Amino acid sequence: MATPLSPTQIQAQLAQLPAWTLKNNRIERIFTFNDFLGSIAFVNQLVGPAEAAGHHPDLCISWNKVTVSLTTHDAGGLTQLDFDLARQFSNL
Repeated sequence: MATPLSPTQIQAQLAQLPAWTLKNNRIERIFTFNDFLGSIAFVNQLVGPAEAAGHHPDLCISWNKVTVSLTTHDAGGLTQLDFDLARQFSNL
């Protein structure tokens, strides 16, 4: 099981991911696209990294926006897994 990060560690990690925000013990980012097809295409790109990491985001899909939320449920908070996956998603 992954180890939860301390508040100091979380803030240090967030400083390296400026587009992500901390909300209710999870990190979140809203990705914006031109249309629904762009949103769905992006979601499909998330599958490979998420499966490879064995760690899956919570997603909210709207017409031209995808909200990605990450937390490590079995650790009860944010872990390095969340930040590693956020970095991969940010680079897509």
